[in-house]
Amino acid sequence: MFTPHNLSNAVWGGLLQGPERTVSAAAPRVSVLMPTYEQAAFLPRALDSLAAQTLGDWEAIVIDDGAGAATRAALAPWRDDPRVHYLRNECNEGLGRSLNIGLERARAPLVAYLPSDDVYYREHLASLCAVLDSQPGAVLAYSGLRHHYNRSAPGQLPDSWLQLVQCLHRRNAARWIERSEFESDDLEQLFWRGLRAHGDFAGSGTVSCEWVDHPAQRHKLIQEPFGGINPFRQHYRVTTPLRFRSSVGNAIDEVGQYAMARERPAAPRASDALTILLVGELAYNAERVLALEDAGHRLYGLWTRQPYWFNTVGPLPFGHVEDLPADDWRAAIERLRPDIIYGLLNWQAVPFVHEVMTATPGVPFVWHFKEGPFICIEKGTWPQLADLYRQADGRIFSSPEMRDWFDTALPGLSLGGLSHVLDGDLPLAASVDGAPSPRLSARDGEVHTVVPGRPIGLHPHTVAELAGEGIHLHFYGDFTQGQWRGWIRDAQALAPRHLHLHANVDQGAWRSEFSRYDAGWLHAFASANEGELRRANWDDLNYPARLSTLAAAGLPMIQRDNHGAIVATQTLARSLDIGVFYRSIAELGESLRDRAALDAIGARVEALRHRFAFDAHVPALVGFFREVIAAAGATRAGARSR
Repeated sequence: MFTPHNLSNAVWGGLLQGPERTVSAAAPRVSVLMPTYEQAAFLPRALDSLAAQTLGDWEAIVIDDGAGAATRAALAPWRDDPRVHYLRNECNEGLGRSLNIGLERARAPLVAYLPSDDVYYREHLASLCAVLDSQPGAVLAYSGLRHHYNRSAPGQLPDSWLQLVQCLHRRNAARWIERSEFESDDLEQLFWRGLRAHGDFAGSGTVSCEWVDHPAQRHKLIQEPFGGINPFRQHYRVTTPLRFRSSVGNAIDEVGQYAMARERPAAPRASDALTILLVGELAYNAERVLALEDAGHRLYGLWTRQPYWFNTVGPLPFGHVEDLPADDWRAAIERLRPDIIYGLLNWQAVPFVHEVMTATPGVPFVWHFKEGPFICIEKGTWPQLADLYRQADGRIFSSPEMRDWFDTALPGLSLGGLSHVLDGDLPLAASVDGAPSPRLSARDGEVHTVVPGRPIGLHPHTVAELAGEGIHLHFYGDFTQGQWRGWIRDAQALAPRHLHLHANVDQGAWRSEFSRYDAGWLHAFASANEGELRRANWDDLNYPARLSTLAAAGLPMIQRDNHGAIVATQTLARSLDIGVFYRSIAELGESLRDRAALDAIGARVEALRHRFAFDAHVPALVGFFREVIAAAGATRAGARSR
């Protein structure tokens, strides 16, 4: 329900003056709702297209969802138009909330939508009103639309839903799903499904509007891989945990997943606590930083500006990490005076972390890089990455092989600064705790393997070979499956009984879910480096994030036998004796059917699983931070004495 105190007093037009509502003598025929957020460059064109309508009996309700001053400036030419009414949320509350506010304020019996980045053609409102006039049983009329600059559709876009700009409906009790319930790009879930209970939807068959294509469209900020929960959070400055249902990507429930982490009190500060400024992004298993908080240290965050879907940025949905202001971070760092800046983690963060390091020469700085140097070369950010390694007071490498590779790429790197090795994607220990589940193989006597994420190196014909050996493959991940539809189709055609698809599983269920299987797949690839680091590629150097997932479940880890090559996962698995290596699928079948040997490997993984959790590495990491701080202080003291 709308509450006036949620709105700014900066409202104008005939609908609302200060906190009191004033109504003109006659209600208009159509109320046009215009939700807007940081689209000042588009907004004048949208309103101009509304003003040009052949049907002039309308009111426009502009709902500014916490945008900056540029939006108000763009609206200035319509300040004196009594048909245009302006409402403003003090902070971003989401599309559903904004549209419900508009519905509460609408006076007309018909409601249309004009997002501020879209455009009406002159006959749009008149043609849709004519559809409803001619079909009393219809509750909604929709037009055709132009899209992607020069394409058009006579009605609903294939494989999508009706867009706001093409719709006009009778006003009734139906309301939009709001952020407090969930966020989604799927308008059918958010509103149209509920409206269908009130009548039919009828099309005009005429293209009378444009759904304007640009990078900051809401659905693009939601859909993975270019959007996702983290780009969405940052763009809309969301400060609360989200229930997120992208139509292209995994469903995420931060409200439930992190409830305990949010509700617990902050850990007591240790007597020798460090003030740690996290800079960049936290990628997978971001809640691992809570282990630093539990150890009594104070955490702050300063986040990269344009994250990808897996680049976790603040405000974080858990714990007590306080964000520094993005628009004045230099002064904020000066006020905070952190003991250490911890820059991390993937290639997308490199330019921003480099900027922060360059701007804070007096603060000890540690650079922790996970993925990937080859992408930085491709994207043109290798110079900044090289600077980060050469100029950081401390460097953390994700694997020993990655450390050695950088010593070939940046000769002499090992001679200066302090170094440490730590995988950047480790989860909290809570994800490896709990009781395992009974194995599927104990029930049906067949071999069941799992791949959590992309089935890299497992071609459809490989799945068929596995089926020939009686080996099942269980493939997890909604978003990944969407990207591998062709692969799934081909693999199912070849092995219909042995490929199984499952939804994504959050960390809290890793152990109970994946322990049902006999073994899990690491990336399957044949290395071509022949034992020479300069020939190594990312597959050779990487510790994939699924290492911890499989370890949490106590699963033997399947990978190709790359004897004679430098492969980080191979070295790790052989040193710990936790791997199942194969040169052919037939050989793998023999190994997986050797239950005694497989159980022995699983027992070793089970015993070592906490090694794959971040908590176990916090004492060494903090010790490294203290070593860096001491060394940086000594260096600066020496410079002053000279």
